[in-house]
Amino acid sequence: MKRVILIFSCLYSVSACTKLELPALFSDNMVLQQQSDVPVWGKSKANASVSVQPSWSAQPAAAVADDSGKWRTTLATPAAGGPYTITISDGRNELKLRNVMVGEVWLCSGQSNMEMPLAGWGKVSNYEQEIANAQYPNIRLLQVEKQANVQPQPDLKVQGGGWQVCSPATIAEFSATAYFFGRNLHQNLSNVPIGLINASWGGTVAEAWTSAESLAEMPDFRDALAEMKGTTNEGLQKKYQQDNEKWLQQLASADEGLRDNTPLWAAPDLDDSKWGEMSLPGLWEEKGLDNFDGIVWIRYTLSLPAEWKGEDLELSLAEIDDEDITYFNGVQVGATAGYNLPRKYRVSGKLVKPGKNVIAVRIMDTGGGGGLYGEAANVRLKLANSQEAQPISLAQAWKYKAAVDLKNLPPKPQSPNNPNRPSVLFNAMLHPLAPFTVRGAIWYQGESNADRAQQYRELLPLLIRDWRRQWGSEIPFYFVQLANFLGTPAEPPVSEWAALREAQLNTLNVNNTGMAVTIDIGEMRDIHPKNKQDVGARLALLARANTYGQQITCSGPLYSGYRVEGNKVRVLFTHADGGLKAKTGDKLKGFTIAGSDRKFHEAEVTVEGGEIVVRSPKVAFPVAVRYAWADSPNDANLCNAADLPASPFRTDGY
Repeated sequence: MKRVILIFSCLYSVSACTKLELPALFSDNMVLQQQSDVPVWGKSKANASVSVQPSWSAQPAAAVADDSGKWRTTLATPAAGGPYTITISDGRNELKLRNVMVGEVWLCSGQSNMEMPLAGWGKVSNYEQEIANAQYPNIRLLQVEKQANVQPQPDLKVQGGGWQVCSPATIAEFSATAYFFGRNLHQNLSNVPIGLINASWGGTVAEAWTSAESLAEMPDFRDALAEMKGTTNEGLQKKYQQDNEKWLQQLASADEGLRDNTPLWAAPDLDDSKWGEMSLPGLWEEKGLDNFDGIVWIRYTLSLPAEWKGEDLELSLAEIDDEDITYFNGVQVGATAGYNLPRKYRVSGKLVKPGKNVIAVRIMDTGGGGGLYGEAANVRLKLANSQEAQPISLAQAWKYKAAVDLKNLPPKPQSPNNPNRPSVLFNAMLHPLAPFTVRGAIWYQGESNADRAQQYRELLPLLIRDWRRQWGSEIPFYFVQLANFLGTPAEPPVSEWAALREAQLNTLNVNNTGMAVTIDIGEMRDIHPKNKQDVGARLALLARANTYGQQITCSGPLYSGYRVEGNKVRVLFTHADGGLKAKTGDKLKGFTIAGSDRKFHEAEVTVEGGEIVVRSPKVAFPVAVRYAWADSPNDANLCNAADLPASPFRTDGY
């Protein structure tokens, strides 16, 4: 009998002491969407009566927890203002949220160009001054932590304990694109409070940010979704470990440079005279290995001064995309996984000898850009314990040889923690947010889907519809078109990036969307261009015009149609506000024209108000025109009177 009483007493004690809890996104300093019915939810003891009292109202919102303790209610928010407090009570416990603002809330998501912080690995243009000037107490920041899960999760993980007030102390590691977008809105909407929720992850694909329910509409993803259905991260982890071990064995067997864990191609006496040569730093796609994913070995032979003998060295290799194992004179000195992480390795003095020394790096890239890239000043070798000795620059020509092309192997098994599994980022980073009221969303992504542009034509509109279904509202969705990147070939190419931009352009057929064109502010050798100020400002123009009703030009010229007129083609545009012109130089460039032979030639271009006329003496009977149709069309200069650039386009479908 005593045992029964003791058990009952313990159960009662646990029930009575159940804490009043709020999701991670409800914290001090938060921003609530103005003039809306904003959901508020949490947990308490079962069947508890919960009161939510905002300081802007005399009337609290009420809720009753269900049998599991979950409760939810709504707050009717006033016009923009604050600061306010919100007191939540269940009769036993009380929580108080302080310094709460009411204003405009935007969700900011995508891959690395959205994630890219002002400082940190990003270091945007003029970042030190931008950080110093970031004194905006009515801009608030919520950074969602990176999480992936095969099942929808009930709550987020956030950095810093919740919302942060924008200041030089909090902005440095926040999304630069999101910040510059929010700052522009704040400055042009009468200083209304702005809440920015950043949920982004570099190198991720669009399908990872889309719910399984919506992705099931696309046959391409059904097998992957079926594998995940009804299981957990832990369940998949066991299967992944088995499958991955087999795959790694296949990879190792295919790598000529590695035999029985012996790095043959790192050996100092290896004859690499017949290897290729590439100038580093720089992604290998720019150096002759176009669209290559797999393993590449690079080697550099240098002569060290006699006085360095036996001294510990610091080897800096900037950044490497994605993984590396680094050797000095045949001995491993470091290894790192992560495309945006700096590589700094200590070389033991036992390995250092005067005269000839060899650095070898085994680089593994699984998608996108690959190789040793970054600032030339960060590719060097120096004495580890001396600040006086001059470093030796390794920004030189290195030998290279491809060892494994992943096209010749089965697809790599995906870890349950792999952020590129379909739906896993939606499950962990967006699903817990979805009830929370936002004004709209901005999106910067596409690089990781560039090799599947045709699929992206369906996938991006699907993602937009999915998010709107989750939020129960046709929220505005503004996105960034891919910037110029990689080289500019001599002939009009088959360009994956151009095709992805076209898929983004076509997404404007979805209602209540807008696209910020950035074809003029990318960097040929950097997939992460530093000018995020203009990116954020162009996204803000779309919101100010379309969401907030300001009478401003918000877009550059967008192709709308064409007519063949004898030996020339007339091209029509929307957003040709004030007429068309060349943004740089005195002539329009970037246009090519072709006849039925599909051979494109540089075109002569004439502006006629909001239209242009394209021709070439080499094309008597034109059938197609293309503009800026390349990975990095650096000569494209068409814009409108507001100096906003035209989107790349083509009139043909081949």
